[in-house]
Amino acid sequence: MPLREPGWWYADRPTPVARALAPLATLWGKAAERRFRRSQAFRAGMPVICIGNFTAGGTGKTPLSIHVARELLVRGVAPAFLTRGYGGRIVGPHRVSADRDKAADIGDEPLLLAGVAPTFVARDRVPGARAIAAATERFQAIIMDDGLQNGALAKDLSIAVVDARRGIGNGLVIPAGPLRAPLAFQLSLADAIVVNAPADVEAGKESESTFIRWLRENFGGPVLRATTRPSGDCEWLRDLPVLAFSGIGAPERFFGLLERLGARVVARRGFADHHAFTEGDATALLGEAQRRGATLVTTEKDWVRLADGNGALDILGQVARTVGIRIVFDERDSVRLASLLESSLAARRAALS
Repeated sequence: MPLREPGWWYADRPTPVARALAPLATLWGKAAERRFRRSQAFRAGMPVICIGNFTAGGTGKTPLSIHVARELLVRGVAPAFLTRGYGGRIVGPHRVSADRDKAADIGDEPLLLAGVAPTFVARDRVPGARAIAAATERFQAIIMDDGLQNGALAKDLSIAVVDARRGIGNGLVIPAGPLRAPLAFQLSLADAIVVNAPADVEAGKESESTFIRWLRENFGGPVLRATTRPSGDCEWLRDLPVLAFSGIGAPERFFGLLERLGARVVARRGFADHHAFTEGDATALLGEAQRRGATLVTTEKDWVRLADGNGALDILGQVARTVGIRIVFDERDSVRLASLLESSLAARRAALS
């Protein structure tokens, strides 16, 4: 089911509701850790690079997965994406066809990933890895989109993405907070952490530097800083009245990006992550945009869920404009990321030889 995060998850300290749910959170966390430790990890015949996160909701995993794929491609390494297809109906293993598949069947993220490299959907990651190995092409690496807490498939490199502004929220586990499992346990699963910050967050800003400092003191691996930026020319947004709508993990992050690009955001309509837009949603958005004289703007991830529709949904998909998102590293951290990728690939090749 699509997730709408409670605002109190990201309060400075646990609220009374969070404290009341703490016993359930303890049980959830212990179960998550027990599942991982009981798993018999399957070792694929090629390197597995996992891009995950510590919390429920969006942090920028998919843009980072795409960035990593492009880094491999420029090095002559042919990757395949492996994803569970959250929000879709297909269990898999299933190779994504961007021309034939629909978001309702395979989820929205696989359609974005398939535009960069071959993508396989599998709820069970082990059959998914086997399907990649059995493909007619000779893939040289698997990029696992999400699955840091999944112990079924052995990883050669695990990178956790953290939202610089939201961090780990109140520090509690679901349902009392946003963490998927106890933080200390999750830190032990990661080889590196990428702190994903909006472009307007200054590196020296106290709220961010304190958080990064905490990570550096409590995490033994590298902590890299990245920024989220638009892809392509966005000059068309300047001074444009916009009705922004989105159903991603943190829609406010997208709305803020539009404002930084110069758009006049006259209305913001946020939906739960992976929201399946209805005819009613489409009719309401189209009507409001017409009344306000505004252009409808959404993310690429939201737009692929509109492409399946008819009637008002089809019209919304035709008139809505999109802004693509990419993740960018400064030169120093770009080199550090490249070194992590190259080292993990080389170590795996050595083990297989």
